[in-house]
Amino acid sequence: MVNSTVFAPWEDPGQTPLIRIENVTKRFGDFTAIDDVSIDIYTREFFALLGPSGCGKTTLMRMLAGFETPSEGRITIDGKDMAGVPPNKRAVNMMFQSYALFPHLTVWDNIAFGLRRDRMDKDRVAARVEEMLKLTQLQKFAKRKPHQISGGQRQRVALARSLAKAPKLLLLDEPLGALDKKLREETQFELMEIQEKTGTTFVIVTHDQEEAMTVASRVAVMNHGKLVQVDTPERIYEAPKSVYVADFIGDVNLIEGLVASVGELAELTWAEGKAPLIGQSGASLKAGDEAVFAIRPEKIAISREEPEARNRVRGKIVDIGYLGNLSVYHVQLPDGSYMKCEVGNRSRVSRRDYTWEDEVWLSWTDTAGLVLPS
Repeated sequence: MVNSTVFAPWEDPGQTPLIRIENVTKRFGDFTAIDDVSIDIYTREFFALLGPSGCGKTTLMRMLAGFETPSEGRITIDGKDMAGVPPNKRAVNMMFQSYALFPHLTVWDNIAFGLRRDRMDKDRVAARVEEMLKLTQLQKFAKRKPHQISGGQRQRVALARSLAKAPKLLLLDEPLGALDKKLREETQFELMEIQEKTGTTFVIVTHDQEEAMTVASRVAVMNHGKLVQVDTPERIYEAPKSVYVADFIGDVNLIEGLVASVGELAELTWAEGKAPLIGQSGASLKAGDEAVFAIRPEKIAISREEPEARNRVRGKIVDIGYLGNLSVYHVQLPDGSYMKCEVGNRSRVSRRDYTWEDEVWLSWTDTAGLVLPS
C-alpha cells in the first residue's frame, strides 16, 4: 500500500484529480446501476472499488474505460470530458479478469501487440517490450506461449501488455480472481511494487475486502449503486461510518440498543439489567436513537476473572476455531446473543487456556468500539 502519511493528494486542496466522476448515474431501462456517484481519483493512486456482486463497481469501471456511457453526470480524465470519446482514444487501458491473452502468440508478442497496432517503430517496440519483461520479471519466459506458463505468470503478461502503451490510467477488473489464495497474496505485493515503479494510476475492481485493503491507497465501498464510504484502508477498518461498512470489512460484533448519552463517547443501553456499552460516537447520534455497537473481535480480551474495565460482559464459550496464528472463541451471552473474540497464539501450547462450556469474561477499552446509527 502507498504510505498514506506521505502520499495523500486527496487531503491537499491544491491538487488536481486525474479522474473526476461527477454526479454520474447509469440506468439500464428501469434499473439504476449507478446512482449519483461522485469521486476524485489522483495521479499515482492505487484506488479500489469494493463491494458485493451487483453493487455497480464494474459498471463504473466500464464507464471509465468508455464501454458504457453515463445516463447523467460526466467523467473527466486529465481535465478532458470523456463524453463521446471512444475507448481506443482514451489514455486508459483495461486488464480483464480472463487476461485475454492471444494463445498463438509468445509472451513477447503478446506484450508487443498493442504497440505494433499503433505502428510504433520496430526498435522502440523491442525496447519497450524488454522494459516490460524486466518490470514483470518475465525475461526467461519471453519465447513461451501462454499455455506454457503458470496462472500467475499469465497475469503478469496481461499486466505487462496493459502497461506497455504507458496509459495514464490502468483499470483492473478482478485481476487476481483466477489465482489460488497464496499466489493471490504474493501477486498483490507484486502489483503494488509495479504500480509504484511505473507511477501509473491503478483502479481495481474487487469484491475481496482483504485484497482491496492490501493494495489500495484508498477504497470506495459501494452498495446498490451508491458510494457508502471513500477512505484509506485504515480508516475504513478502524472508523467505518456505517454499520454496512463495519460489517462488510472484516469480522465485527454488532449489538443493537438505544443511545443513552452522547459526547466524545456514547453510551448504549442494550440489555435489561446490564451496564451500558461505551464506545466512540458515530456521526449524527442523539440520546434515544436506535444504534448499533460495533467491536472488532481482536480488540476484545478474554479472562476467567471479572475485569475492571467498564465494558465487560459474561458468557459461555460455545465454539472454538483454531486458525494457526490465532484462536477464535464464540461466546454466548445471557440474553442468547453471541460475541466473537480473537486471541493471538504467540507460543506453542499443549493445552488451551479456555475450552468449550467455560464461563468467561469479555472486556475492552472505552475507545475500542464504535456506536453507529442503525
